[in-house]
Amino acid sequence: MTDPNGLIGPGRPAPDFTLPATPDGRRTGLREYRGRPVVLAFYPADWSPVCGDQMALYQSAMPEFESYRAAVLGISVDSFWSHRAFAENQGIEFPLLADFEPKGAVARSYGAYTRGGEAARALVVIDPDGVVAWRQLYPQEVNPGADGILDALERMRVSGEVRVG
Repeated sequence: MTDPNGLIGPGRPAPDFTLPATPDGRRTGLREYRGRPVVLAFYPADWSPVCGDQMALYQSAMPEFESYRAAVLGISVDSFWSHRAFAENQGIEFPLLADFEPKGAVARSYGAYTRGGEAARALVVIDPDGVVAWRQLYPQEVNPGADGILDALERMRVSGEVRVG
């Protein structure tokens, strides 16, 4: 189910999940976004400088992601309380999901969990049918930017998997 670097490979069905999205108990997951592309942005911790820059970049790129009808979900092992404060501080409006209990279960299912007990810095783009279209693992200290995501979304648009507009 995963490639040699551990991360789930393209062409594989994306493992379904639901995770806490808000302190009031609202949960969200892949099923909610079926029929449109989903970007999973696994990241180590809310308050690290690289993670803050990465999530802020995705917030600023939301108009581009939305032009592909893509949903963005940030996932780390932090609690939803940490996510709430972090999102408010950074101006992040897309869901930050708490892979908190059991710790890292979703990250593990995607091959994006580290021996240090946190989510790896990994991006996974899932097509509208729930199949992994693209993925990439990055060093913890590197902000992966948005180009790989946008390239994957554009390839899906060109192939007809994603209707724009």
